[in-house]
Amino acid sequence: MKPYTEEIERLMTTMFCRLSEKDRRRYAAVEAHKLGWGGKEYISKLLGIDSRTICQGLVDLKEMQELAPGRIRRPGGGRKSIINAMPELESIFF
Repeated sequence: MKPYTEEIERLMTTMFCRLSEKDRRRYAAVEAHKLGWGGKEYISKLLGIDSRTICQGLVDLKEMQELAPGRIRRPGGGRKSIINAMPELESIFF
């Protein structure tokens, strides 16, 4: 299977190298999904990644669809407020 020209493959690998780890997984997953049968193997070899990485990218994409529009993370993520850990600070600062 060789659905892309050498020029397109070069552009894909160049772009892939400039993405964050999460975006790499997602990009590889989208490309493999577009190709259908044999796509995971082709993209895996082209981009030099494990096929399990592509599978994780597919999971990531599914989770992205479940997020509310405009959100990057699920609610509840990130650092918790220090006020929650030390309620006495609220009376000092507020």
